[in-house]
Amino acid sequence: MPDLFGREGFERRSASSAQGPYREHQGTIRRAKPEEAQLLTELCMRSKAYWGYDAAFLEGFRRELSVSPEYIANDHVFVLEDGERIVGFCGLRERENGEILLEDLFIEPGVIGKGYGKQLWQYAVKTAKQLGFRQMVLESDPNAEPFYRAMGAKRVGEIPSSVVEGRMLPLMRISLEEDV
Repeated sequence: MPDLFGREGFERRSASSAQGPYREHQGTIRRAKPEEAQLLTELCMRSKAYWGYDAAFLEGFRRELSVSPEYIANDHVFVLEDGERIVGFCGLRERENGEILLEDLFIEPGVIGKGYGKQLWQYAVKTAKQLGFRQMVLESDPNAEPFYRAMGAKRVGEIPSSVVEGRMLPLMRISLEEDV
C-alpha cells in the first residue's frame, strides 16, 4: 500500500498513545541546544536530499537550510531523539504579524514513514497552541505537501522560492482552534 507520498513499500506503523508531556510515540522531544546547529543543518540537507534533488540543487538550498545557534536560542526549536540519536527536529518562529510559522520540520531519511514526522507535527501544534496562537502557517516543499495535508493543513496559496527562480512553493495553514 502506498504511503502519504504515494510511494510503495513503506511500512506504516501505528502510533502508540502519549506517555507523558515529552515522550510520545517512539521518541523523546526536547529543546534544541545552540551547539547542535551544525548537526541540524546537516540533518536538513540529508532530509531534503531524500526527495531526489541533485547535488547542485541541494547546494543552492544550503544557506536557506542552515540552522544558526541564534535561531535555536531565540525561537522554538525542538529535537526528536530515539535513544541517544537525533532523528528529526522542528522549529517555530513567531512573526511580527501575529502568526506562528512552522519554519522547519525535518526527519532523518532512514526513518521517514515511521511516525516521527507526525510526532514532531503534533508537538509543534501543541506548542503553538500553548503559546496562544490560533493558526500556524508553513511554506512546504512540494514533495511534503501530502504529509501536511494528511496532518490537517490546507493549501491557501503559493509563494515563490527564495532559491530557485520560477519555482512555487505551497503556502499552507492550519487552524489551531480545532482538534488536530
